[in-house]
Amino acid sequence: MDSDEMLALFDHEMREHARPEGPGVRVERNFDVVRQVGSADDWNGVVWTAPDLGPARAEAAIAAQVEHYTSLGHAEFEWKLYSHDRPADLGRRLLAAGFAAEEPETLFVAPVAGLPTTAGLPAGTEAHTVSDAAGVELMVRAHELAFGTDGSRLRHQTLARLTDDTFLAVVVLADGEPVSSARMELHPGTDFAGLWGGGTAPGWRGRGIYRALIAHRARVAAERGYRFLQVDATDQSAPILRRLGFTALSTTTPYVYRTAP
Repeated sequence: MDSDEMLALFDHEMREHARPEGPGVRVERNFDVVRQVGSADDWNGVVWTAPDLGPARAEAAIAAQVEHYTSLGHAEFEWKLYSHDRPADLGRRLLAAGFAAEEPETLFVAPVAGLPTTAGLPAGTEAHTVSDAAGVELMVRAHELAFGTDGSRLRHQTLARLTDDTFLAVVVLADGEPVSSARMELHPGTDFAGLWGGGTAPGWRGRGIYRALIAHRARVAAERGYRFLQVDATDQSAPILRRLGFTALSTTTPYVYRTAP
């Protein structure tokens, strides 16, 4: 399967026919878009737009989503825009409608069969599957150290999915302290498993933890019969992913709409 075919499969399975991410969340098709809707602590936003979307329909779709999410009382929602989405100036139209663009990431995909499924962690560290509230707290602390962001929403979402067998969270400890974490979303009925949140505290970077966590999740995905792993990667992670055999298929930019405080 070449890059264009992989991208078409990703768009079809993971965007146009997206599955809800967790309990209490629903996916809706609203004319030219597919959106996810949940509580204020869930991820809310647009995941797909019709490939033949033209300027007039784009303006109508943007207005409809703003009206929908604000009517629910949500303080913010995201329009997840990919570089191959249409119309070509959709990003500009979102900005004009009051959205703010955040840092873009690169969509990488790799066949699971070609990925390493074992990789050693640095001496003195060990990986643990998150299975209870205490593990969630360790994972959240690792995430906050790695990204410098508040983990409250991540805590809520992970606690809600502790018994969900389509979700995996892993935390790496060094002498009992969290230094890295990562998650994986398994999507039954599709060929894809998604890698999310892979991050390591600054003092532990460059020692192979990120690579080891990819291998760990690739092994689980292979055991569960998934064909591809998908990652939205920063520039920091991209070189590692390329060396492992991932292919860049597109870029994705979060456009976030926030209501006035």
